[in-house]
Amino acid sequence: MDIPATAPVAPSALTDLLDGRWAHVRRDARVRMSELPAPPVDLPTEEHRAQVLDSLRALVASGYPRAGFPKEYGGEADTGAALTAFEMLGFGDLSVMVKAGVQWGLFGGAVEALGTETHHERYLRAIMDLDLPGCFAMTETGHGSDVQHLRTTATYDPATGEFVVHTPHEGARKEYIGNAARDGRMAVVFAQLLTGGESRGVHALLVPIRTETGEPARGVRIEDCGRKAGLNGVDNGRLWFDNVRVPRDALLNRYGDVAPDGTYSSPIDGDSKRFFTMLGTLIRGRISVAGAAGSATKTALKIAVRYAQVRRQFENPETGDEVVLLDYLAHQRKLLPALATTYGLHFAQEELVTTLHDRRTDADDRAQRELESRAAGIKAIATWHATKTVQTCREACGGAGYLAENRLPGIKADTDVFTTFEGDNTVLLQLVAKGLLTGYQQHLHALGSAGMARFITDQVLGTVLERTAARGLIDRLINAVTTQDEETDLLERGWHLKLFEDREKHVLDTLARRLRRAGEEGADSFAIFNRAQDHVLRAARVHIDRVVLEAFVAAIDRCTGPAVTQLLDRLCDLHVLSNIEADLDWFLGHGRLTTARAKAVTSAVNELCAHLRPHAGTLVEAFAIPDSMVGAPIALGAERDRQDAQRSHGARELPRMEDSEEAVTP
Repeated sequence: MDIPATAPVAPSALTDLLDGRWAHVRRDARVRMSELPAPPVDLPTEEHRAQVLDSLRALVASGYPRAGFPKEYGGEADTGAALTAFEMLGFGDLSVMVKAGVQWGLFGGAVEALGTETHHERYLRAIMDLDLPGCFAMTETGHGSDVQHLRTTATYDPATGEFVVHTPHEGARKEYIGNAARDGRMAVVFAQLLTGGESRGVHALLVPIRTETGEPARGVRIEDCGRKAGLNGVDNGRLWFDNVRVPRDALLNRYGDVAPDGTYSSPIDGDSKRFFTMLGTLIRGRISVAGAAGSATKTALKIAVRYAQVRRQFENPETGDEVVLLDYLAHQRKLLPALATTYGLHFAQEELVTTLHDRRTDADDRAQRELESRAAGIKAIATWHATKTVQTCREACGGAGYLAENRLPGIKADTDVFTTFEGDNTVLLQLVAKGLLTGYQQHLHALGSAGMARFITDQVLGTVLERTAARGLIDRLINAVTTQDEETDLLERGWHLKLFEDREKHVLDTLARRLRRAGEEGADSFAIFNRAQDHVLRAARVHIDRVVLEAFVAAIDRCTGPAVTQLLDRLCDLHVLSNIEADLDWFLGHGRLTTARAKAVTSAVNELCAHLRPHAGTLVEAFAIPDSMVGAPIALGAERDRQDAQRSHGARELPRMEDSEEAVTP
């Protein structure tokens, strides 16, 4: 394998690519967030909550909330700008990000998406201006991920024209509700709607939870969840409803309405389809969490890479000089593959935001399901990547990384919950796999083995492999691979794409065959699915791996300068080959790689780490995170430490970071 030399690149050239379509939003956000308080190290809970609320008021003054709301109510109707601005909040105090997400994303988003003009006119301006702080009361103690079967009830009383919202037992209390413990005055409450003695499934209603003076509303019980592992600037609380009465127009009735006499109507037939349509309108939440997780990951990497460029450990016996941490292969392997995947996830996130922003209002069900599935999958993979990478960065900084002042413990604590809120990641990946197999089950009874093989080849896999980005380019790259795998250069992009595509096809093919028995008469479909759950999760993971790679390839194709293209090519190589290395058991076990080829992959990862080491600083500086938001002394004092090391060792002149990575504009 021959790795071509990679020219130095100015971080700003990479920043331009990373900032993308909504670059102006990112630039404004960097200025705006630099004016907010730095992420606190150890504030008491109530002081932290007060500081976060003040930060939200500052965001209102800057106009932050308006991007995502309709123009007729004072907004800007720019979905992409709203999601990008929220992603940028992930660089600061993550409690501000979460509380903003609750107020304007979940609470305000539910009113906009599930309500009608009456609700919009009455509430949206007050929600945007923070005059009406609110909650999103979906999760229950007994039904977290299983929202369709939650137990809170909303029973219509035609005699008074009111809904009676009730918590029937302890397991139905609303749990972990952001904004509930202190600041929220109204909640969007998800409940089983009962009218005319019949259940109509889950619907959402607006329920006041506090009076103007801040006391719990009549029939509402509120309890503070207390101190958490992280995000303590967010006032999470529990809610109980004791036959709380709200007017008929409290029902957010875009998808289901109740007439004064109790007659139910809906533009969507079937409770299940209506339920999933309602949840589909709230897709922004998962996209937002994935973006914010990416921002936190970038902050952790910037701290760890900066530190690794100046921290020295053990002498080189040949020179007598202590060695910089990032010169050790083991350290490079900790940080650089994670950095490469962070870039890939950034481009996949950007593509997801663009797709949602450009989505036609009359998009068909299949396109909507594909978008929801991709949002679920990227949210799962991005948040797991954040959890793993932040821990890696903490370890890479040793004891310094364990100090609260250096931010990594706080980032770790604040992002840990990302893997289970806005959808538990394991459940989300099952939704992805279910989407990949859509249409399969209707053929189970009629097809024999030969017919099944044809169906899998002609239908399921054709659906799976719909391109998410740069369709023509990716097809050309794959079709250009004509040599045998053993003869193909490990850096051949077409081979990468083909290998990821082949893995996805095979995993889904074998999953479909395993689940075929579930359609047979007398089969225990739950047991069959349960035994295949590991396979289900793998199918979803390898699908998202392909989606991320295609987004990375599409982003490289957008580069305008050869130097940036070359650097990102090598970074993409590292992302791909480290992914293959992590899954070598599968590639070897299924005959996709020989033992010799597998060893070559590991060697190539080592070579790419060494090759990219001089560019590590450029790659993290390209995130353009202002130092006031980075905050960590071990990152901010990198140049000071370099000078101290030079005085201590006295030997040769140590290069400045900016000198060692001479910036040139491609």
